Amino acid sequence: MTTKRIYPSLFIASTLLFICIGTTTIDAQQSYMDQLVVTDQQVSRQGDLITLDMEIDVTHIDMGRNETLIVTPLLQSNSDPNVNAIFSPVIINGVVRNKVVNREIALNTENNLGKLNPFTIVERENRSTQVIQYHAKLPYEPWMNDASLGLASENRGCAGCDLGNEDKTLLARVLQETVPPDYQLTYIEPAPEPVKVRSERHSASFNYLFDRYDLLHNFKNNAAEFSKVDKVIKEIRSNSDLTVTELSVKGYASPEGPFEYNRTLSEKRANSFAAYLASTYQIERSQLKMITGEGEDWEGLRKAVESSSIGNKQEIIRIIDNVSPPDARDAELMKLSGGETYQQLLTSFYPPLRRTDYIIAYSVRAFSVEEAKAMLKSDPRLLSLNEMYLVAETYPKESKEFREVFDIAARLFPNDPIAIINSAAADLEGGNFTAALERLEKVKEDPRAWNNLGVAYAKAGDLTTAADYFTKAAANGDPMAAANREEMKKVMEIK
Repeated sequence: MTTKRIYPSLFIASTLLFICIGTTTIDAQQSYMDQLVVTDQQVSRQGDLITLDMEIDVTHIDMGRNETLIVTPLLQSNSDPNVNAIFSPVIINGVVRNKVVNREIALNTENNLGKLNPFTIVERENRSTQVIQYHAKLPYEPWMNDASLGLASENRGCAGCDLGNEDKTLLARVLQETVPPDYQLTYIEPAPEPVKVRSERHSASFNYLFDRYDLLHNFKNNAAEFSKVDKVIKEIRSNSDLTVTELSVKGYASPEGPFEYNRTLSEKRANSFAAYLASTYQIERSQLKMITGEGEDWEGLRKAVESSSIGNKQEIIRIIDNVSPPDARDAELMKLSGGETYQQLLTSFYPPLRRTDYIIAYSVRAFSVEEAKAMLKSDPRLLSLNEMYLVAETYPKESKEFREVFDIAARLFPNDPIAIINSAAADLEGGNFTAALERLEKVKEDPRAWNNLGVAYAKAGDLTTAADYFTKAAANGDPMAAANREEMKKVMEIK
C-alpha cells in the first residue's frame, strides 16, 4: 500500500496506558538508531511483489526496562517525498515492557502493539548478542523502480510517553536499473526476380443466343461487359512498365442441358472470345494460350447455393455432391418443390455461371529504390520482394514506414517464407509479439524462422520455448540465435 510518509507512532494511539512495573521513573532517554546495525540488505522484485531481506543486529542496544523501540523499514520514492510504502515493523521491548505488551496483545486491548501487524516482537536481553533475521514483502508499484530503503524508529517509554523518533537511509536505490535483453532479429534479403511475371484474372459474363456461341455486342447487357474488358486490356497495354506475355481463356456453361453438349458449347464460346481479343487488340495468336471449355460449372453453383438462403439448400447441395452422372442431377433438382426450386435456379443462379474467365500474364520491368517507393503507394503488386526489402532498408527499423513495407509484402506474398519471416521481425521491432507469433506459426518448421520465433516467445514471456528455439537455431549454425540465447540469461538462467 502506498501512503503519505508517516512514522509508526501515528499507528499507535497516543493514549497507550499502562502501569510502570518495578519503577516510578522513566529510564533515561536513549538514541538507539546509531546502536542498531543493519547488514545484508537485499531488495528484489519477484513478479508483483517486492521482497526485503536483511539482518537487524540489536546487540549494541542497552534497552531501558520500560522502553519500546519500534523499527519500521520502508520504501521511499526518490522523486516524490509524499509517497512511500511501509513494511511490517519490528518491536523491541525492555524486560518489563515486554511483559506488559504481551499481556495487552493476549487480552486484545485497544491500541495494543499487535495491531501494528509486526514482523516480530522481541525482548531485548541486554549485554547479549541478538540478531533478527528480517523477511517481508510488499505489493510492487512502478514508482518503486526509483526508491530508497529507509529505517524509521520510534522510542516509547512508560505510559506511552514519546522518547523520540529517528530515521536513516539504508540504500539510496533498492532496484538496480536492468538493461533489457537486446535481441538480434533475422531479416532475409530476397533474391531479385530475373523476370517479374504477374497475372490478373478477370471474368466476363456475356449473353448468347440460344444454342449459339457468337459474341453479339448489342445483345442484352453485352455492351457493358465489352466495356469492362476494354478497360482492363487498355490499362495493362497502356502501362509502359508492363509487357503482355500471354492470355488464357476458359469458358463455362450453366448446368441445364446435356453435359457433353455444354462442354463443347463452352469451348466454342471461349474460342469466340479469344478471337475477339486477337482481332480487337492486335494480340498475337501465339500469346493466346490454354483456350479451354470447362463445361458445366457445378462447383460455382454449389458455392452460390451454399452462401444463399434459397429453400431446399441442403437438398440441392446433396444432389450436387452425390448424384452422378451430372446429367442425372437435372432431373433430381426439377423434383424439388414441384419444380419451383429449379425455376429459381434457372432464373437467379444459372446466368452468372455462363461466363468467360480470362487471365492476362505480363512481365514487369525492374524499378529503382526511389521508383519502388512511389510504386509501393500506387501499385505494390508490381514490386518484387527484393524491391520492397530495399525500400524498407531506407527507413529506421523502429519507424512505422519500415513496418508498413514488410506488412504489405506479407499481404501480397502470403505464402512466401521470406516475406513471413521479415514481416514478423518488423512486428517484433514494433513490440507486437502476438502478431509475430501468428505469422511465424506458418513457417515454424523452417530453420530460418527459428531465431525470430525464439525472440517472439521471449518477448511473450515464454522463456522455456524461446530457449528451445534459440538452441535449435544455434545448432543449425545461426550465430544470432546463439547470441540471443546469451542475452536471455539476463532474465533467465539457461542450463
